[in-house]
Amino acid sequence: MNEAAFQEKLKQGGYAEGVIKEMDANYHEDTHTHDFGASIMVLSGKISVTLEDGSVETCQTGDTFALEANIPHAEQVGPEGVRFLVGRK
Repeated sequence: MNEAAFQEKLKQGGYAEGVIKEMDANYHEDTHTHDFGASIMVLSGKISVTLEDGSVETCQTGDTFALEANIPHAEQVGPEGVRFLVGRK
């Protein structure tokens, strides 16, 4: 999926237009929630999201991932950092 197709998918899913976000190499954020749903497409690098049940979703370049609002999760960025397109709703 390319960026234009992902932007269209965001629009169809009720998300705001995607914006680019970057996170530093090896960044870690302990378990937290967001008051918004988010859908991402990784542009470069890698990020892993650990959910409350212990399952881990790892996304690399080209992968997409969505998480509803108020879902507890932790985030771990790979050694090269991560750059992704994110839409919120």
